[in-house]
Amino acid sequence: MFEVVDGYADVWDVDDDGNPVNPDAKLNVVAKDDKTLEVTLANAVSYWNELLAFPTYFPVREDVVANENWATDPSTYVCNGAYKITSWEHNSVIVLEKNENYHDADAVKMDKIEFYLSDDSNNMLANFENGAWLLIDDVPTNEIANLKETYPEEFVVAGQIGTYYVNWNVNENILPEGNTLTGAEAEAAMAEIRSAIGLLYDRNYIVEEIGQAGQVPAPAFVAMGMTNPDGTEFYKTAGTSEEYDGYYDVSKEAIESNFNSAIETLKKYYDWDGEKFTNFPTITYLYNTSDAHKLIGEYLQSALAAVGINMQLENQEWATFLNTRKDGGYTVARNGWLADYNDPICFLDMWTSVSGNNDVQYGKGAHKDLAMYDLDLTAYGYDIKVEDGTWAETYDVLIAEIKACTDNEVRYQLMHVAEDILMSTGAITPLYYYTDIYMVDDSVSGFFANPLGYKYFMYCEVAE
Repeated sequence: MFEVVDGYADVWDVDDDGNPVNPDAKLNVVAKDDKTLEVTLANAVSYWNELLAFPTYFPVREDVVANENWATDPSTYVCNGAYKITSWEHNSVIVLEKNENYHDADAVKMDKIEFYLSDDSNNMLANFENGAWLLIDDVPTNEIANLKETYPEEFVVAGQIGTYYVNWNVNENILPEGNTLTGAEAEAAMAEIRSAIGLLYDRNYIVEEIGQAGQVPAPAFVAMGMTNPDGTEFYKTAGTSEEYDGYYDVSKEAIESNFNSAIETLKKYYDWDGEKFTNFPTITYLYNTSDAHKLIGEYLQSALAAVGINMQLENQEWATFLNTRKDGGYTVARNGWLADYNDPICFLDMWTSVSGNNDVQYGKGAHKDLAMYDLDLTAYGYDIKVEDGTWAETYDVLIAEIKACTDNEVRYQLMHVAEDILMSTGAITPLYYYTDIYMVDDSVSGFFANPLGYKYFMYCEVAE
């Protein structure tokens, strides 16, 4: 996201060995005085104010962040907000104390807040109900219906701009044993297979029987809540169908036709005995430890088992899970993304070949050299037309043009083109759009959250 700042391209330009081409290059950012930064952009950026509100853009001291562990050490952690970290017992508790340098420090009521860390929703609920914890941001899925009734004021379901989805590793072979397809032909076949499998999932069942918190079945990757310049929902104008929004028909009426379509597609590649496929290779679904993720994984597993596809489940604790997914050590994995800022590009630029969020492995490994993607931007006024290009030659180029585009109407059209390319790979299977579930004790006042998932405590008070 820093590529919008002038000088970024020179700073990060490296040779084949990873060495800087311009070792003396710097971002065009100047400290005018102790409290003023002057930032020069590479071009006008319509969502610049959104970026400035994103924590990654908050200024930090160079001498502090030179220590790669600065963000996990309370003595060096840079706090720009109403509170500062005074202690951090990892996997246990983070203690915050009022920041006397905060611009509105006089309005901050609480001198200290303790954040207890847990990935056990049952433990979280137990601590909430016994009064030890006053706010929790997860609950056991099987308790949701009861909690809505028992705590009508304290159980909160709020809007959130995010998508819960499944992603595939594009470098993992899912074709049957003995298949002779290779290279771009094999990847095109697997893209069709992945898309077909996405049709087998009943997203309405997932949100109604598992989620139970107002989640919305997702027909596209870019989340509900993002809008086009004319105010229409971005996801409702995605895809090419005139019959439904997005890339999947997620209506209850389409469940049977989706299933039949998926089976017909999969029959092109696998043996069908009239009831099930008999030679689909066993695959593994990776998820991070959570009752809710487990329940969704078990549903996905059962949906595939019904047609003869054996999908094993594997859970890992959060840090291990993130590394496994990032390193491409998986076949299928759960994923989710909340908007960093209010612009669709924050969902789309995740998937460039050099992005740290590119867990699908687009443009990496064997996929790096696959020349099979097309990009034609001549209709939008660009002299760019690529046939059978690599991911870097097409998707990366498109995202770069989107970020350089100063015509907002055209920029949004290009973002729809980007999502079209992304979804054509079948490697991203959206399941639902998030809601934000949390419980806050009725003794707490002044707390609020926003649709980007941030929680705010600067004006909180706890009644005695």
